[in-house]
Amino acid sequence: MRASLLGMPVPFLIGLNVWRIAGGFFLLLAAEGRLGGPFPYSAGWGDVITGALALPVAFLALRGQGTALVWSWNAFGTLDLIAALAFGIVSANGSPLQIIHAGEGSQAVQMLPWSLIPTVLVPMFLIVHAVIFSRLAGASGRAAS
Repeated sequence: MRASLLGMPVPFLIGLNVWRIAGGFFLLLAAEGRLGGPFPYSAGWGDVITGALALPVAFLALRGQGTALVWSWNAFGTLDLIAALAFGIVSANGSPLQIIHAGEGSQAVQMLPWSLIPTVLVPMFLIVHAVIFSRLAGASGRAAS
């Protein structure tokens, strides 16, 4: 499995993130009052930005250009996921870790189908970002040799 993941082209892995544009649904859920606090805005806008930039960044990576931009985009996408998880946990009503009390909090993503986001999609995208980091580090190590 590791060899398969590390063998995938970096532009393809970056391009997979275009689906994160759908994170805009967090903004819609917040507008409906089904999510509250900083969670939907951080997760929503972070996903939209990451997803919207995925194809241009993938195109640059395909051409062997913009290495610093690819590193920056990948770091932003990773940090967005980590921040979304953190905000979701600390704004979950009834959670022993709840420190943000903002109406509905992150209640909507605790039920299907939204619960698939933190349980399936976030870990998948974190793995994709880790593989991209690994590939970028390997490429810069080969370039330095």
